[in-house]
Formats: sequence, structure tokens, C-alpha cells
Amino acid sequence: MSRSPTPAAQQQQITVRVPGSTSNCGAGFDSLGLALTIYNRVTIKRLSASPGGGDAWLARPERESDGRAKDMVVSAAKAFGKLARVGGYAFAYRIEGEVPPARGLGSSITVIGGVLAGLNVLAGGPLTREQLVAIATHLEGHPDNAAAGLLGGFCVARCSPDKNDYLGTVRILLPDTLRFVVASPSVELLTKESRGVLPATLPYFDAVKSINSAAYLVAALATGDYARLRDSVSDFMHEPYRLPKIRGGREAILAGVAAGAYTGWLSGSGSSVLCVCEAAAAEKVGAAMREAFTAAAVPCEVRDLAADNVGYVVEE
Repeated sequence: MSRSPTPAAQQQQITVRVPGSTSNCGAGFDSLGLALTIYNRVTIKRLSASPGGGDAWLARPERESDGRAKDMVVSAAKAFGKLARVGGYAFAYRIEGEVPPARGLGSSITVIGGVLAGLNVLAGGPLTREQLVAIATHLEGHPDNAAAGLLGGFCVARCSPDKNDYLGTVRILLPDTLRFVVASPSVELLTKESRGVLPATLPYFDAVKSINSAAYLVAALATGDYARLRDSVSDFMHEPYRLPKIRGGREAILAGVAAGAYTGWLSGSGSSVLCVCEAAAAEKVGAAMREAFTAAAVPCEVRDLAADNVGYVVEE
């Protein structure tokens, strides 16, 4: 049975800022995510009761460009209403910000997370952040970006091995002196399509080497011994299959490391690649990554980012 929002929750419009993120972080496939200082804002305006009554939701994009996310928005609204036991209604939404779509920077979770958090506020806050992460994980199919975008920080997230239900996240806060230089080529890669190139099985010792790499990376970030990040990423889970499809991507990572970065990886499923370095080296690393893409005749945008340790923020 659906319940109505409490009297104290009759706010009609809300804007939520959600950070973009990088996921996998090398070999931490579907497990590691890091929120970054690049943001989208989702504004939700309640219009009326559900035109169909009961649990029906009606989402209306305010601009034509927002229409491409409509299915995602409606799915998030339905999932929120089911867990929060809130009846559906019509609402308008607007998506603005800096996170480019289909570039491996968590654009989908900025939309899903913004809708979930916004509807939660308008309903009087019946769900916790962890519950919102659980919904987003169910919608995304994996918890890495979901945890990072909603909780902030460097996130090690876990799901149950049988039903893939979200179990929880260990967060590590990172200083803004540690930089994440992202080069985003002008190539869109949808996660669903990118997963299609992955193999059904892996050689046993490739899996072992990937586990070792992911564990070492987490340990370096957890202890703050960032110099140990050097050469820490050796992935055999997904990068060997995805990175060759991004012209100039591997060369950009190698160029960034040669210019002073500790390490680098394919961000999510791409097409962005990322290098980790100290703030003093960020400009040089970014220039080297850009030059590598230029040499491959691929335009790209370079961003010097830090970790976002906050997660989503409600803006009145």
C-alpha cells in the first residue's frame, strides 16, 4: 500500500547535485568507484497527483535534450516509490552540468542518483543514503558508480554473490592534493555495448593477477602511501578487451605516466582514460595525455579533478 508524504514534506521543487565518478579503477571490476569533482544537477518539480492513480509515475523533460534520459528517470522513480511506499505522481525534470554522457564518468548515476535523492526529499526523507545506493545498484547492475556518486569518496562496494543485492560500502576519503587527470576523447561508449566485448571466462592466473592489483591499489589509497600507486594497475579483467577499441587511449595513459603520473586506467567502460598524480604534476600529465590523443587524430577534453568526498548534495 502506498502512503502519502508527511505534512512536513510538501516541498514542490528540489535540485540535487551529484558528482561524476570513475569506476573499476583498474582491476576492481564492478567493485571500486571514486567520486570526482565534476557534477550534474537534477531538478525535480512536482506537478500533480498521478494521472493514472496509485503507483503510476509520469516524468516530463523540461528540454528536448533531457528526453534521452526519460526511461532512466521513470525507472528510478518507480524503484523509489516501491521501496519508499510512496504513490506516483507527475513531475518535470531538468538535467544540467558537466558530466559528459557515455564517457565512463558515471553520467547515468548522476541522473539516477539525482532523481532518487530528489524524490526522497520531496517525500520527507523516508530512505537512507544506503537504501538509495541499493536502489541505484539494482538499476545499474553493479555498485561501483552507485556508491561513489551517492556517498562520495573512494568506495569499495560489495553485493551478495547469489542475488547481487547491495550489501554495503567501505569509504576512503582522499585529499585534494591527489589529482585525477581525465582525458575524454570525442567518442561515446555505452556501458551496455562495452560489456559485450568481455569474455565469458578468464584464464585462472589472469584473475589472480587482477585480484593482486586491485588489493594493492586499495591498500595504497587506504594508507595514504600514494607513491605505492606507481605501477599498481595491472588489469586482465576488462581493459585488454575494451582499451584497444579507444584509439589513442592506451598511449594517453602511458604518456601520462611518463610525464609524472603514478598510474592510470580506463575510466569505467570508457571512452575516458585517467591518470593519478600529485597536484604539481597535473598540468604536465594532462598535456601529455592530450598530445597522445592528438597524435592519434582524436580530439579530447582534459580535466584536472580531485576526489569528491561528500557525494550528492541537496540544493534548495
